[in-house]
Amino acid sequence: MLNTIRHGTPTDRPPLLIAHGLFGSARNWGVIAKRLSDSRAVIAVDMRNHGDSPWYDSHSYPDLAADLARVIEAEGGPMDVLGHSMGGKAAMVLALTRPELVRRLIVADIAPVTYGHTQAHLIAAMRAVDLERVTRRSEAAEQLAQVPDDGTRSFLLQSLDVAGKRWTLNLDVLEAEMPAIIGFPEMEGVFEGSAVFLSGGESDYVRSEHRPAIKALFPKARFAKIPEAGHWLHAQKPREFEASVRAILDA
Repeated sequence: MLNTIRHGTPTDRPPLLIAHGLFGSARNWGVIAKRLSDSRAVIAVDMRNHGDSPWYDSHSYPDLAADLARVIEAEGGPMDVLGHSMGGKAAMVLALTRPELVRRLIVADIAPVTYGHTQAHLIAAMRAVDLERVTRRSEAAEQLAQVPDDGTRSFLLQSLDVAGKRWTLNLDVLEAEMPAIIGFPEMEGVFEGSAVFLSGGESDYVRSEHRPAIKALFPKARFAKIPEAGHWLHAQKPREFEASVRAILDA
């Protein structure tokens, strides 16, 4: 079972499940999850091979979706599901394979398509850090000098266990499974429920040419953008992101 961080208490509203993106964790979503928990229970998960969740040899989207399904089933019923990037793809596969578990779907800045980029260079950068010489996070930051200091470096460092001298990321499997992570599996069927694709206004992850692929799988899909936000829209525009999610869930 995935590691979960819970916020708030159960109400008459469905709980919200949050699935983070590649190299992320449930803790990354702490502020937004806590704020959204004023009206419902919010459960943020560590995806497999991330954070405090178990490590596996596979990192396919059907497996990630099955992990999310087990969390929802353990909680006793359908949930609203919010997924960002990798977590958004996992949430889409969950909705397509187990639609009875998903009430509303919010996909943050990702489409059900294969992307051309890879994040293998970030894995190489993390591997290059000599953890035996690291006694504080700032020392690791110095060794990550080749990673842009645009928020990416500090984001990666959130997955560094300084005391344990280890990354809380299964770097070997994430590297091996990178083609699957940037891809999207062939899916049958459609999700007839509510689905909102919320994107950053300055991101190119969800483009107009992706809409036919989205509509083919999610015929009720609606689209919204957060101005002046990039791919990390929840971190770059947290208040606007929170407001958008509230509006979607309260609709």
